[in-house]
Amino acid sequence: MIKVSFLLVITLLFSACSVKNYEQTKTKILIIKSPKIKFADIGYIRNSNEKIELELFIAGKCIDRISVNTLICVSDGCMSKSSFNKDYLSVFYDEDVLQNILLGTPIFGGKNRVKTEDGFEQNISDAHVEISYKVTPHAVSFKDKKNNIIFNIKDTE
Repeated sequence: MIKVSFLLVITLLFSACSVKNYEQTKTKILIIKSPKIKFADIGYIRNSNEKIELELFIAGKCIDRISVNTLICVSDGCMSKSSFNKDYLSVFYDEDVLQNILLGTPIFGGKNRVKTEDGFEQNISDAHVEISYKVTPHAVSFKDKKNNIIFNIKDTE
């Protein structure tokens, strides 16, 4: 009886930890090109105040999931944001660049941010990056010509 109760308590604890409560789930058309990620299809961006999850689908099947919290978790495991940038994007990016792109918020602390009629743009160029970043209510476009990285995120409607 004690073993059954103990197993029940453990099961409830672990299942409670695995429940994901996201405040928003949006279906998007995604194009991602980086040294380790090449993707063009439908995806879901789910987020709450604490975390973001990007699910990538091809032909209706989930092929990868990227979770952003204090760590970034991918199919290869979890790593710090700076390690993720080093392995998947560019070592010269701010730690929160992936999170900011997925949420359509300013990158690099808002550097060179220019308000447009329906959003904003940022153009950041130095010895290590050549970034063009545009955000509107229905699309996010991030292109870094020097590091050959692209994120295009568009509403499905």
